[in-house]
Amino acid sequence: MDRLSRERRSENMRRIRCKDTSPEMTVRRLVHGMGYRYRLHVQTLPGRPDLVFPRLRRIIQVHGCFWHQHKGCPQAHIPKSRVGYWRPKLTKNKRRDRKHEAKLRLTGWDVLTIWECEMKEPIPVAKRISTFLAS
Repeated sequence: MDRLSRERRSENMRRIRCKDTSPEMTVRRLVHGMGYRYRLHVQTLPGRPDLVFPRLRRIIQVHGCFWHQHKGCPQAHIPKSRVGYWRPKLTKNKRRDRKHEAKLRLTGWDVLTIWECEMKEPIPVAKRISTFLAS
């Protein structure tokens, strides 16, 4: 049973952002500091990717571990309340992510996914991004 009222829960959920999240902003600062320029949330591409490098044909997605169900991550748990709601919702998110990535790859884009939990140690992430964009 939910401890919050329906109105309060609705307000909490409304405040969850889909862009300009802390992990995404960290990745954007890293990439900008490396000298790369990018476009944000391009609506003409499947899934509106977070960072798009058109000249390089590369995309960086920054996923939240809970919402995108990062396998093996403690943050990627299914809530104990309303399991019948959460399990299908989160499964659908994962399925949609795979579908969008497949479409992007079929149209010639390389995709790198950065997970929220990886941002606790930005130096290895910066190395992965640098390698990805330079290759």
